[in-house]
Amino acid sequence: MIGIPSRHKSLVLLAGVIILQVLMLAVQIKRESQGRLIRVWTVGAVSPFERAGSSSFGWFRDAWRKYFALQNTTKENEQIRRENDALKLQVAQLQGKAAEADRLAILLNFRKSHADVPMITARVIGTGAGTASLMIQLDRGERDGIRKNMGVITPDGVVGKVVEAYPNASQVLLLTDKESGVGAMLADSRIQSPVGGQGEPLLVMKYVPNDDEVNLGERVITSGMDRIFPRDLPVGTVMEIKAGNPFKQIRVKPSANLERLEEVLVLPSLRPLETKSEERPANAQPSAPIASAPPPAVRR
Repeated sequence: MIGIPSRHKSLVLLAGVIILQVLMLAVQIKRESQGRLIRVWTVGAVSPFERAGSSSFGWFRDAWRKYFALQNTTKENEQIRRENDALKLQVAQLQGKAAEADRLAILLNFRKSHADVPMITARVIGTGAGTASLMIQLDRGERDGIRKNMGVITPDGVVGKVVEAYPNASQVLLLTDKESGVGAMLADSRIQSPVGGQGEPLLVMKYVPNDDEVNLGERVITSGMDRIFPRDLPVGTVMEIKAGNPFKQIRVKPSANLERLEEVLVLPSLRPLETKSEERPANAQPSAPIASAPPPAVRR
């Protein structure tokens, strides 16, 4: 231990005595508003540390509270997000049910307007698995009275024909399939010509001579000559006309939305469906009865 030189001992002792006297005086002296002077000095020396500690404690306390508040907010946000997703799903389901109700109402009104014509309502439950053929599968079959070669329609127009009937299901070849076809005619001129598919959205009207007049936008309807569909049902609308050799190249847009079928009507008989009088020209000759007309050579 380093010793204090003897000449400085008296100075150290004097300084200690002076400090002790000052402290004793501070203890004895009182200030009017702040108490004893020693207390004033002590409070003044300690208060900065107290303020710093209080600020630090307050900061940690607020951070801790915010941490738990953020955790609760995150949980609430997750709960709200789950509820929002559930509500979106419910809205989508309700919209789907509303759309289905609208479609069924249209079918019901169509059936009521043709109450004298037997029809079987069926739901589309599947589509063709391959690209070689365009087919749909229905939830009705032989037990419901469906047989092979029955016509299938919607209120908008022709869909196709039944190619296979099973006890509780049936398969329908769509009008757009390459092997499908329907006896048809132009609604204004009554020119008869078969309409068939090409495996694409548009149909083709075949065997119309270049000399015959065909107009864009002209309606194409069934002729009844194929013994599958009654006459005057909507088939489509002429969208494109080109001169060919030896026949016109006529492309027809189907009246029925064949790419979004959900409910259809199967026609067990060839009884004609009455159409509005304005759809047939006043000077048009009535079509020959189906029973007296030989079937054309239509590829089906």
